[in-house]
Amino acid sequence: MSVEQAPVQRADFDQVMVPNYSPAAFIPVRGEGSRVWDQTGRELIDFAGGIAVNALGHCHPALVKALTEQANTLWHVSNVFTNEPALRLAHKLVDATFAERAFFCNSGAEANEAAFKLARRVAHDRFGPEKHEIIATVNSFHGRTLFTVSVGGQPKYSDGFGPKITGISHVPYNDLEALKAQISDKTCAVVIEPIQGESGVVPADKDYLEGARKLCDEHNALLIFDEVQTGVGRTGSLYAYQHYGVTPDILTSAKSLGGGFPIGAMLTTSELAKHLAVGTHGTTYGGNPLACAVACAVLDVVNTPQTLAGIKAKHERFKTRLEKIGQEAGLFTQVRGVGLLIGCVLSDAWKGKAKDILNAAEKEGVMVLQAGPDVVRFAPSLVVEDADIDEGLARFERAVGKLTQG
Repeated sequence: MSVEQAPVQRADFDQVMVPNYSPAAFIPVRGEGSRVWDQTGRELIDFAGGIAVNALGHCHPALVKALTEQANTLWHVSNVFTNEPALRLAHKLVDATFAERAFFCNSGAEANEAAFKLARRVAHDRFGPEKHEIIATVNSFHGRTLFTVSVGGQPKYSDGFGPKITGISHVPYNDLEALKAQISDKTCAVVIEPIQGESGVVPADKDYLEGARKLCDEHNALLIFDEVQTGVGRTGSLYAYQHYGVTPDILTSAKSLGGGFPIGAMLTTSELAKHLAVGTHGTTYGGNPLACAVACAVLDVVNTPQTLAGIKAKHERFKTRLEKIGQEAGLFTQVRGVGLLIGCVLSDAWKGKAKDILNAAEKEGVMVLQAGPDVVRFAPSLVVEDADIDEGLARFERAVGKLTQG
């Protein structure tokens, strides 16, 4: 027998939630593929993908099946034991990447926290406590824990929470000379997003990543790639490091890995992994059977030649149409990004107005994102239908038309 539930409204958010978010006025209640329906039954096309999370859209049959089967089998046992889905997932990731070892957690921030702790522990064990400095990039984003937000290069997110973790410095992104000037024998790690996501969808230059790899080798520092947003097919390669042909020592993954179910992973080599011996790091939920079963299903769908080739083709479909819309409206100066992580850079006349465009798009029935105030970001399902791309961009074009004439 079903219990009658009280109606829920957007106004409830302001009554019962901590006000650190400012969500949209409508409440999505159901999704299927790349379509979402709100409380009034209005249908929207989803090009936001839960911020690059819903890699296979909403309620993908393979994920629903994996989750349902696992939900009827085993939910949680803790890391005092192990479980089959976690070991299956670890095998899949090890087989598909440079890595030999996996550590599972629940989010991108936790994956980065583990990566930074591992880098410091390796340097501590091999060279002593002096070698602990981490170099990150200006405008980077690595999570919201105190450690990860301190490594992230955006003071607006890290200021006002007391003393910051020390031994962290920031250099401009894509600037090899700046990195060369900063790195030293005290550096334990250099942390880079192969494509800066939050700060504007800025892809790294290949020679920048190659140069960073070489500098790390020269200074006995570890190269960490934060692939929380770029990982699991987003770029048309399973991981962006494969797209660039530059291999890190440690890679972090989350977002798309669970297709909407919370999971994060840190991937590394056996040689480095041994420094996190028993008792040095842990997590209650990490490697949870439900999350790992879903992630296995995500990888089975995404890591195929057909899906990865499809992502590259869909990129072209988006880019061609977005460039045309941007030129005709005088809205974008550039459409950049790789695969299905796309950023449209606003022209001078529209600088600072990404939120307005996002709101106008929603009114026309299409969900998009921003990446900072000057970039409109698209991170749709990796298997979004061409018909949904065309219809969603038609709606987006209508929204832009109304804004520019308004």
